[in-house]
Amino acid sequence: MTSLNKTRIKSIDLLKGVVMIIMALDHTRDYFHISVHFFDPSDPTQSTLPLYLTRWVTHFCAPAFSFLAGLSAYMVGKRKSKKELSGFLVKRGIWLVFIELTIVAFGWSFDPHLGYASLQVIWVLGISMIFLAGLIHLPKTLILVFSCTLIFGHNLLDSLHFDNSILWYILHERSYFQFAVGPTLFSAYALIPWVAVMSLGYCFGQLYDSSFDDDKRKQILSSVGISAIAIFLLLKGINQYGDPIRWIRFDDVSQTLMSFFNITKYPPSLQYLLITLGVTILFLAWSEKWSGKIADFFCVFGRVPFFYYIVHIYLIHLMALVLAELTGYGWQALILHKFISRVDELKGYGLNLWMVYLIWIVVVISLYPICKFFDHYKQTHKEKWWLSYL
Repeated sequence: MTSLNKTRIKSIDLLKGVVMIIMALDHTRDYFHISVHFFDPSDPTQSTLPLYLTRWVTHFCAPAFSFLAGLSAYMVGKRKSKKELSGFLVKRGIWLVFIELTIVAFGWSFDPHLGYASLQVIWVLGISMIFLAGLIHLPKTLILVFSCTLIFGHNLLDSLHFDNSILWYILHERSYFQFAVGPTLFSAYALIPWVAVMSLGYCFGQLYDSSFDDDKRKQILSSVGISAIAIFLLLKGINQYGDPIRWIRFDDVSQTLMSFFNITKYPPSLQYLLITLGVTILFLAWSEKWSGKIADFFCVFGRVPFFYYIVHIYLIHLMALVLAELTGYGWQALILHKFISRVDELKGYGLNLWMVYLIWIVVVISLYPICKFFDHYKQTHKEKWWLSYL
């Protein structure tokens, strides 16, 4: 058998690092690419293939975050009782929701009044942890059945709509809403089926028990990953269930491919989760023995994902503020009261796609030293309990 602990931890950190860096590409595009003010980059009738792929590859980030959070919860639970793990998940979940509505919301908007906030990935991770705190007391078979039922069946709810129902918006629709007091909220990440993605990751955690055979784990992960991708292709071919958007044939081959592989993220469709989780699980299966300087580079970000997430939002937004000032829009235009793509005054602001990639590379390289420093601090100060919340 290989060195299970080191290999497993490194493969998980490696995957986290890869998706964190890819995520920064999407957010850089949001703040710097001129197209965000005019059309959806996933729209095959308006997008170009490079822009489409730039957006499509970032679909893997949120499912990987959620799945790995569940897997990590299982690993943490090996050192705690069920009661202690539940308490940790509830406290961490509440903390993440608070951070989403304050520090993250301000990072996206730079609005000191916090008049607008999106319920995005940090929010849904927090709420999913709170749900998982209860689910872990069930037999693992029931947790697996719950997870698969929600993931495979939730698209049956697509035809249900409850106007002005805040609860339904939070559960299964993407919409703006507002309570009597507080900011306008945008439910970008509905809870169904995200909570099931995290609980599914928790079920996979048992593959990482020290007594579990390496080859068997790799075989199971490979089989599940390949099966998920195969089911995705089957459902795409049938073109009837698993995503509210049906693909169509165009005269142009690239447009047809963009339509075929187009998947709905808000809320995440079955097809979206099959392809993204399928590739995620395959990555875990195949990357256990990867090593070297490149792997170490990605692992640095993977060991401090929450810290990286917060800092990268502020850095990207600050850089966009400078660009707005230099291009005549004024830095005040980047004090946002709604998502940047919905600000009509910014139409015409932005750069071409190659400049977006250049800025993305600068962002990642700039953040590497501070992430490496914080990673070292965490590794050498494991006695500090509060570091587990960062």
